[in-house]
Amino acid sequence: MVYDLLHERIKTLLGKKGFESPTLVQKLGIPEILKGKNVLLIAPTGTGKTESAMLPIFSMWLNEQPKPVSILYITPLRSLNRDLLERLSWWTQRIGMDIAVRHGDTTKHQRKLQAELPPDMLITTPETLQAILPAKKMREHLRNIKWIVIDEVHELYSSKRGTQLSVALRRLEKLIGKAQYVLLSATVKNPKEVGNFFCENVEVIKAVEEKTMRIKVIYPRPSKADFQDSERLMISPETLAKLRKVEEVVKNHKTTLIFTNTRDYAEILASRLKIVTNLPIEVHHSSLSKTVRTKNESMLKKGELKALVCTSSLELGIDVGSIEFVIQFSSPRQTSRLVQRIGRGGHRIGNISEGIIIVDNPDDAFESAVIARRALRGELEDLTSFTNSLDVLAHQTVGMTLEERDIPKEKVFQTLRRAHPYKGLSLITFEKTVNFMSQIRLLRTNHVLSKTRYGIKYYFENLSTIPDTKSLLIINHVTGEIIGKLDEDFVAVYGEIGSSFIVKGESWRIVSVAGDKVYVEPSN
Repeated sequence: MVYDLLHERIKTLLGKKGFESPTLVQKLGIPEILKGKNVLLIAPTGTGKTESAMLPIFSMWLNEQPKPVSILYITPLRSLNRDLLERLSWWTQRIGMDIAVRHGDTTKHQRKLQAELPPDMLITTPETLQAILPAKKMREHLRNIKWIVIDEVHELYSSKRGTQLSVALRRLEKLIGKAQYVLLSATVKNPKEVGNFFCENVEVIKAVEEKTMRIKVIYPRPSKADFQDSERLMISPETLAKLRKVEEVVKNHKTTLIFTNTRDYAEILASRLKIVTNLPIEVHHSSLSKTVRTKNESMLKKGELKALVCTSSLELGIDVGSIEFVIQFSSPRQTSRLVQRIGRGGHRIGNISEGIIIVDNPDDAFESAVIARRALRGELEDLTSFTNSLDVLAHQTVGMTLEERDIPKEKVFQTLRRAHPYKGLSLITFEKTVNFMSQIRLLRTNHVLSKTRYGIKYYFENLSTIPDTKSLLIINHVTGEIIGKLDEDFVAVYGEIGSSFIVKGESWRIVSVAGDKVYVEPSN
């Protein structure tokens, strides 16, 4: 059994944790990781993929006892950082390993502590890696990295965040030489291409066990009762029919995730469900405060909620307990997205992943039917990536001037070319970009590139490739609780004192707006 290959301390802990026999991804992944290979592990969420990556790394760490920071774990979401810390701490505490999270919410005191007393394992995001790469003390600790784990690579690959990370890893390799990479992903159609995007010589390990998936497309039509109740509830009969269907499904299952395609739709749907049903249902998306999201995740896990209305915030591997059923509201637009969402139901090995798509109109029904059929046949879309993105190129070039004083232009160019998205970058394009950056004083250039104070400001103000939208905190005027945030544009148009809006599936009235805070009170 592959567990016999692990360090004795890990084998002892396996019994205490209740790991009796390895899952398929563990059988296939653990031996190859122990051989020191770069691997891309492909398996559905809930099949032990994280343990497949970390148990062999923990074993190698116990054997070598390297200096910190020796393990870097990169995830695309802060909430995944938090979830992983909780999940992996059980193991690390028992093998004597220090583990910490570093992201935008990390306090100044915690950052200072990490610089003085670095953890053995650091969990972070692609954006925070950009911040710590030029930091003098943290940079010295990063020199000790031996293992790099990147979670949900399919999510990163198809965005500029992945392009940025690919270059950042090449910058990191200038410090550490070679490290062993373990990449984790859901099912993708072009795995070799996805793996090579982040590192070289990747061995693809597919651990996709036969798992039954059932998907139905449902177009609810209003009943006589829906027409009768429509005026009283001030909801159209067509909408009421869909809400009744959701209510029926949620009642018949222990736990349900209800996916929508936008945050606005999630809020509207949650608020209407609270009007029509008495079921314990809450909402979950990235504009809600960390406190609200964490509370709702915990309540669903404990069985205090029957359902969560959510967006892509719960599409990835955040642990919200065992999910029995999944509802997708309207067409998911992509087959891979539907597979990922429906796959969140029936996580346990041997269980059936079951869900429905509730559609709005005939066009939506036809599109959803085609996507559902493709999902059942395993016909996923090819993931595509960004190549030669000049905005990322400019940011990463400035970053390299912060790491090394008077860095040769050729060295920067070669570092960029080693990153998969820039393998086709021409010297002419690079020179033109660098000259433009020099003109706007982001760097100084001759045969070498040097940092400027404008460049430093530009680099740290643009760590993220996600479009920046200024937000205002929503604060409950009665309790002082931070509920979430509103985009500045929304407040500018609709933020009059006394006006109401929906957040957390509930209606709130604006009491006052002060600086970057919107004070509200329940309007029910």
